[in-house]
Amino acid sequence: MSGMDERARLMDYVEKLVPERPPEMQEMEAYAAEHRFPIIGAPAGYLCYQIARIAGARRIFELGSGYGYSTAWFARAVQENGGGEVYHVVWDEELSQRARGHLERLGYGDIVRYRVGEAVQALRETEGPFDLIFNDINKEGYPASLDVIEEKLRPGGVLIIDNMLWGGRIFDEADRSPATEGVREATRRLTTDPRWITTLIPIHDGLVIAYRR
Repeated sequence: MSGMDERARLMDYVEKLVPERPPEMQEMEAYAAEHRFPIIGAPAGYLCYQIARIAGARRIFELGSGYGYSTAWFARAVQENGGGEVYHVVWDEELSQRARGHLERLGYGDIVRYRVGEAVQALRETEGPFDLIFNDINKEGYPASLDVIEEKLRPGGVLIIDNMLWGGRIFDEADRSPATEGVREATRRLTTDPRWITTLIPIHDGLVIAYRR
């Protein structure tokens, strides 16, 4: 069996271990599969939910939220942690409205706060601190976002960054594109800065989990 077949088999196994999602979330997953819309998927979403529960997170900020799939996992955690708020931030008004519909039908209407605009600037303008920040913006913007994130994340808070394996492009030494270099630089900074305790988890397209000392 090839390496790719083994990985597909492993990912299928991991996905089957995730408890069944509500019909509304299954609809969001089906839409993503049909339209090739990039969402974090059930295993990574469930991991984000678990981390938010462990952290007792009650204030979460998402930098780049799509139509609310990852937001739903975080909102569930915040609700179970006793309530709070999750900031859903996207450039696109249509995506924001689609997310609002999904999240209200899931029962998270009183938890989610919606922002339409550039995500890092939205974080800069929002009062902190936050217990958890999730970063899924354009990859070339990852390094520059870290200073703002550190300012807004409480000591003992958690940063989660998506796409840190970047489809394997980080392993191609000839790839010097801004996006790939952004992923590399953010990884280097978080794994060498003593202010962070950082692990790269090879689930989905790679999630970095970083604890702010």
